[in-house]
Amino acid sequence: MIEYVLMIIVILGSIMVLMQRDLLKAAILTGIPGAGLAFLYQYLLAPDVALTQAIVGSAIIPVFFALAVYKTRRMEE
Repeated sequence: MIEYVLMIIVILGSIMVLMQRDLLKAAILTGIPGAGLAFLYQYLLAPDVALTQAIVGSAIIPVFFALAVYKTRRMEE
């Protein structure tokens, strides 16, 4: 049952990211599906994959996306 809850969290988190109008919020929210997948991998007894997913999917990718959005913002003159 826990697997289904985690899969629903991942799907709903992904839908939330896709529905965001603000790119910075969307970049930050990409960590939700990554964290959900990390918990799912940990529950399925794959701690090495869970740790990699937690580091990359929940921390590094959202930070890089947020930095890219921040650096490419248009400045109002």
